[in-house]
Amino acid sequence: VERYALPDVAELVRRGVKAVVVACNTASAAALPVLAAAHPQLPVIGVIEPGATAAVAASRTGRIAGLATEGTVRGGAYQRAIIERLPLAQVTAIPATLLVALAEEGWIEGDVAQAAAGRYLSPLFVDAAAAPDVLVLGCTHFPPLAGVIGKVAGPGVRIVDSAVTTADSLASLLARRGMAATAGAGVAHFLVTDGEERFARVGPVFLGRAIEPLDVERVDIQVVA
Repeated sequence: VERYALPDVAELVRRGVKAVVVACNTASAAALPVLAAAHPQLPVIGVIEPGATAAVAASRTGRIAGLATEGTVRGGAYQRAIIERLPLAQVTAIPATLLVALAEEGWIEGDVAQAAAGRYLSPLFVDAAAAPDVLVLGCTHFPPLAGVIGKVAGPGVRIVDSAVTTADSLASLLARRGMAATAGAGVAHFLVTDGEERFARVGPVFLGRAIEPLDVERVDIQVVA
């Protein structure tokens, strides 16, 4: 993950960005310290710390579950971040790799998506007294599936998406450093290393709006050896 993340951020720096959000839970867990060390003058933030903060704030019982990729779960980053904020928390992390593929295919509702979410989540709710009251979407592929995940979890479980908290953290950081934009509307430009047509087609599932093909640029990244 570090081998890919370092040249990715180097390309962004070359283009003059003023801050970087590592909008991937696995990359946040595995590469954030290395990226911050490589670019000490550049604000670099991840999504795990804001997600953990939001989860702790939302929980009434301290029982918190997280859906993530296998790499994120195995690394234990969410578990540690939540325990740091709430030492008595009971944290359960579930690898839900199939949900990544469903999101990328745009299968975010219907029987297949609900069955997959149910297969991962059902064991959490066998014992109602021990069930979590907060479920963290610990992968940036999962928010489009929040509807079916919420149906499976039930109305008593709060779904936490770290995106909003991360955006708030970035806005606060830029304001503190006097780096926030003061005028003009933002624009989006997307860099991809492959499959620009597929990105323009699938991306709206995650962004909630259309992506113009002309806004997607393919770049060649030299991976660190």
